Amino acid sequence: MNSSQKKNVKYLILFFLFSIFLGLYKGSYDISIFDFLFGKTKEIEEFVLLKIRAPRVILAGLVGASLALSGSCLQGLFRNPLADPGLIGVSSGAALGAAISIVIGSELIANDFFKLYFLPFCAIVGSILVIIILSILTKGFKNSNITYIILAGIAINSLAGVGIGVLTYLSDDAELRGLTFWTMGSFEGMDWSIITPSCLIIIITTIWTTRFAKKLDILQLGEHEALRIGVDVKKLKINIIISSAIVVGISTSLVGIIGFIGLVVPHLVRIIGGANHNYVIIGSIFSGATLLILADMIARIIIQPAQLPVGLITSAIGAPFFLWLIYNMKKT
Repeated sequence: MNSSQKKNVKYLILFFLFSIFLGLYKGSYDISIFDFLFGKTKEIEEFVLLKIRAPRVILAGLVGASLALSGSCLQGLFRNPLADPGLIGVSSGAALGAAISIVIGSELIANDFFKLYFLPFCAIVGSILVIIILSILTKGFKNSNITYIILAGIAINSLAGVGIGVLTYLSDDAELRGLTFWTMGSFEGMDWSIITPSCLIIIITTIWTTRFAKKLDILQLGEHEALRIGVDVKKLKINIIISSAIVVGISTSLVGIIGFIGLVVPHLVRIIGGANHNYVIIGSIFSGATLLILADMIARIIIQPAQLPVGLITSAIGAPFFLWLIYNMKKT
């Protein structure tokens, strides 16, 4: 990263820390962080802050970071600015895997411990299968032709929607409530026992993925050129596929489908400071976390005391940006 990009990253980190403060402070009723630090909060306020709001804010940050990281890596891997976990079907594949585990897993697995981790496992498998299918379908197309990956993503989203629809039809009332959760995305009901193992996996996978930034930069020259320089393209693809599948699968298994984070954030980061992947990946991590924390805060306060699904907020932000992106690509 050059000095300008390092400066941008510092600002993004400051915005991220400020978003955490806002996320902890704002809600159905405001809780003063300073009163908490000086021991002036009531017992109920401490409970809300530590047991309800803090795990929700932390999970929102990690999910936003993981989706943005996945988007930036997939765009670099496919050399395609429209690659996005939701748009190209990766999130839908993860949601289908999670839906299968909700409807079928309860009958197949009796042990509560294995049942708890069966859902994220199925979500990860679903996202891996989608990325592999996309890699196979788009392998022979030129970099400039972005139509095919979008068409493939539309088809995969439709097929996943059919699968989820069938499972919804077959589900009972309890399973139906669980499936409805995935369609719009929400951070309700999060606590430390649920999010701690998943957050550790997301953090480890994120740190591991940042090592591929330089190789993704070289890959933009073309696969043949990258091979000539010494990059093991096949190994790089496998690493990106596995890491993206893990973070998207776990995120989707916890909060459902949250669209457009992986598409919007990497583009905003590039507009601010350039296309160097070492900068784009780090910037996307902090920007994605900031955006989803703020989106969740808006979802909590916009129609108090009720809460909107956060997926509605991100779609309201992302859809206009997507249209703007398409319009600008048409001009170029």
